[in-house]
This record gives sequence, C-alpha cells and structure tokens, in this order.
Amino acid sequence: MESLIKNINRRTLLKGGAALGGGIMASGMPLSQVIWAGEGKVLKVALQFDLASLDPGFYTSSYEINVMSCLYSKLTHYKPGSEWGWDLEAAEKIEQVDPTHIRFRLKKGIEFTGGYGELTAKDVKFSFERIIKHKYWTAGELGPLDHVELEDDHTGVIVFKTPYVPVWYITFPYATGHIVSEQAVMKATKDGGNFGMNPPAFSGPYVLAEWKQNQYTLLTRNPEWSGPKPGFDEIRIVPITDIKTAERAYQAGDVDFATISLDSLPTFKSNPPPETKVEVHPSLRTIWLGMNMDNPKLTDTNVRKAIQWAINVPQIVDTAYAGQANVATGPIAPGIIGHREKALVPPEGDLAKAKEFLDKAGVSDLQLTLDCDNSGIPGIIAQTIQAQLSQIGITVQVNAQDPGSFGTIGQEAEGDRWKDVQLFIRNDSSLPDPSYYMGSTTANVGIWNWERFRSDRYDELNAKAMTIEDPNERAKLYYEMQDLMEESGAYRFLTNGATAVVYRTTKIQAAATRPDGVPLYIDFKPA
Repeated sequence: MESLIKNINRRTLLKGGAALGGGIMASGMPLSQVIWAGEGKVLKVALQFDLASLDPGFYTSSYEINVMSCLYSKLTHYKPGSEWGWDLEAAEKIEQVDPTHIRFRLKKGIEFTGGYGELTAKDVKFSFERIIKHKYWTAGELGPLDHVELEDDHTGVIVFKTPYVPVWYITFPYATGHIVSEQAVMKATKDGGNFGMNPPAFSGPYVLAEWKQNQYTLLTRNPEWSGPKPGFDEIRIVPITDIKTAERAYQAGDVDFATISLDSLPTFKSNPPPETKVEVHPSLRTIWLGMNMDNPKLTDTNVRKAIQWAINVPQIVDTAYAGQANVATGPIAPGIIGHREKALVPPEGDLAKAKEFLDKAGVSDLQLTLDCDNSGIPGIIAQTIQAQLSQIGITVQVNAQDPGSFGTIGQEAEGDRWKDVQLFIRNDSSLPDPSYYMGSTTANVGIWNWERFRSDRYDELNAKAMTIEDPNERAKLYYEMQDLMEESGAYRFLTNGATAVVYRTTKIQAAATRPDGVPLYIDFKPA
C-alpha cells in the first residue's frame, strides 16, 4: 500500500481532505477542504456506506462489492443492462460438467500487483477454500462447495457436495467470487484470514491508492492490468450514508453519480439539475419489519400477528417512498423465481383484527423498541410504524443508529445485544437468485436470521430448492417458504423498493449498472 501511495505525486491532497468540491459530507466535514488536481478522466461517486473491509471473504456491506469489482478479478461478472446475465471475466471458459462439478480454464496473463505473479487456478482454490476454512458468514454464498481440484496452472474443477443452482448468479459473479493472491494474503495475515482494509495485492483494472475512513476512497489505474481499459483514470468515492446529503452533494457538483431517494424522484424528474440524466431501476432489495421471536415480549404468536395486522403497507410506501416503490408480497422481488402474487396478510392490514390478536394474548400497554439504521428511509418507515402501532395501544421507541452498529445488533458473535432486540427494520440488498433472499434458516439464527425463526420444513425446502433447475418447480418451494415465514408472525413484508440514480452527462456518457441500478464502475463510459 505504501508504494502505491508514493505513486500519487501528480495530485495535491490538502490537510484534512475529503475531497470533491464545496458540499457537506455525512460526517460534517466540508468537501472543499481538499483540492484534487484535475488530470485525466475522473469518476466522482457517492457511496451509501463507508468501507470497512475490502476482503471478499469477509465483507460487511454490499456497497463494498462495488469497489472490490474494480480491484480484483472473478471467474465471471454481471452484465450491465436491463436484463440479468453474466459474462466471462478471469475465466476463458467455464462449464457444468455434471450436477456437482464445474470446470474452469483461466485466461493467461492476469497479474497480481506487488510482484506476486500470475493469477492461477491455485489462487482460485485458495480464495474459495479460505472462506470455508474460517467459517465466516460469507461461506453461505458458496453453498455446499467442498473443494477445488487443480488440473494445471490455469485449469481447475470446483466440486460441490450437492448440486447448487445459485452458483451462476451468486457465487461466481458476486462477492466471494473475487480471487485473491494466495501468496500475498498468506504473507499479510497469520492464517490466510481477514485482511480488512489492507489488501496486499490487486488483479483488477484499478488499485486502492488511498482510503481515509469516513472521508474518501481513491482508486487509480492498475499499471499491470492487461485487460480492456476502463473509461476513467481515477475513481473517487465519497461515503455519504444519508441519501439526502448525497442529493445535495450531487446538486453542488461534488459528485457526478449518486443514488437519490424515491421521495425526491418526482422533483428530479420534473426539474432536474442541469445536464443530468435520471434513471429508475427495479430494485431487488428486501425491506421488512422483523421481530425477535426469542424476546420475552414477542414470544407469543398472537402478539406478533397483532403487529403484522396493525401495519398498513401502502401507507408506509406512500410516506417513505412517495408512492414510487412496490408493495411487497414477500422478500422475493418481482421478476425473480418464487415471487408470490400476494401475501397472506393483506397489504392494508386490519386494525380490528390486530386488536383481537392482542386481546387473545392478554396483553395491554405493550412497550417495544424498534431498531433501524439512520440512512434516511428506514427511519421514516420506523416512525410510520410507530404511529400505526399506537392505534392498537402499542408504544414504540425508535432507535436509529449508524449502519455499522445496526448491522450487528442481531448477531450473537457480536455479544449479547441480540437479546434486547425486539422490532427492527431490515433493509438488505439481494441478488437475482431466490436463495439469496431466503436466509431465515435455523443454521442462520443469530447470524443473518435476527428473527430467530426456526422451521424444520423451511430448512428442508431451502436445501431442496437449491438443487432444482426447473424454475417452475423451484418457485413452488419458495412460495411455501415465504408462507412459513409469514405464518410465524415474525415478518411484515414492506417493499422491494426501487433504485433511482442521477449522473452528470458532461462527465459520464453512460452509467453502467446491473438491472437493479447497482453501479458497475469499470463499465462506466466517460463523456
């Protein structure tokens, strides 16, 4: 890292710098405290999360994947555009040999920085197997992967214990599919574990030149990159967790690409900033109210069902999203295998029925806490739910906290906070395979499953669904799984959202994204 930083002598970074003009960052620091030398094509973007790890096996947020995709190589990558698909990246060829074996052959000449040599099949083996070895939660994205067999320097066979259909849209083109250098990681860590924000080597079109926590991230071209040349010489990323602040930063000219809130979308459409393009993409996000079934106040199913029936989802969508998002029927978004036509509890709920459930539970004057992150919309959702539950005599205290803190409240590995969790707003990214939405397994209790929902039938269906190639047969299993989640009373599905982005056409000719609006920076085209 030190050698890379020494190579940035063509720009001037002023003291305290965060970067890009004259707006105000989420941290409160003026962006104008740093002046960047304007050489070459520069992409300036707002990111809704501050980076905490650039290790593909130990990432903490989907936003970190946007950056990793610039720094490392994968066997395949998502195609930009309006339809889901994938293309070869580091792999020259990849094929399903049989239900549990996938053979790949790597392109030759992909080099790691720092003198760590060519990317080989041995690095692919190391990258996948280290995640399994360390038993981090990301191992779930590898499914039943067992090991990787090496045939030669550039060829290997990925072996699964059982068939795993999601491999093509989760494992290979996403986070855990990024390939790291075995030699570099083993030298940088004791046992091949988490290197966090100190990547020891890169193999993508960019390198991490500098990172200042809560301030900025600077990516510059990788001089050893031999693949297609990306459009920009530098990518400058500013973490702005509050979406309204990101909108102001865009309007001030501090960034040239940003995600905007859906309640601001009508204004941006009718009166956009000069030379701005506004795009709206269907989102894959899964946004719901969850309830900790193991908390003493929520162990009674009748209490949970009362909360479900008291919530008016269209009202929440109107309030938080200005009516610009869908009303969810479950965690699986429209257009994805397993999307339900309707939920078991009607979208508008029913206050009379909610009160009946409370009476059945023999509960009155119930006081609950509702946790959410403070990134904007989750707080609006929480306040709306607070008002709705007050109509049946439930008092709710909203606890908004920074995304990093909120992201661990239900994880047993982070201490005993999970015991005090009651209600919470999940606002998670997802991927174009239904299995990614359906992590509420018994094995995930205290990890991703904060509701602590347990169902043997659910677990059985979940395992079976990952092995079935026929989409119609697969969908039937996911319909039942969503019914089981909802019948537990621990979930009130709200919306899958939508993604609205803006970009400056004087700087960006085309902002390449996945179909759900997630940016693919290396495919951006400069104006």
